[in-house]
Amino acid sequence: MTVQRFEDLKIWQKSQDLAVRIYASFSGSRDFGFRDQITRASISISNNIAEGFERSSNADFKRFLYFSLASNSELRSMLYLSERLNYIDKSESKDSINETNEISKMLYAFIKSMK
Repeated sequence: MTVQRFEDLKIWQKSQDLAVRIYASFSGSRDFGFRDQITRASISISNNIAEGFERSSNADFKRFLYFSLASNSELRSMLYLSERLNYIDKSESKDSINETNEISKMLYAFIKSMK
């Protein structure tokens, strides 16, 4: 059975959940540049999955999955930095980093399945 809507993709759902978590974690941050960058990176993961899904070919979709993977890596890097800057505590950072690692695995598996 083929997925008909990007909303049905587990990887899209999981990346949306992560974006909500990131928004909640950084909503009170007064470092507006950092807050804007980390939230944009988190949003970009699911948005690239959605945009790629609507493209006309698997090659285009894969390209957008790689964009999503890059945004996920950017987010993970910023999470490490946010912990070092004491913007979030270690356990919150660890949980979110674990989510990004799981999303990376899912994206790599999805890309591989399309080859």
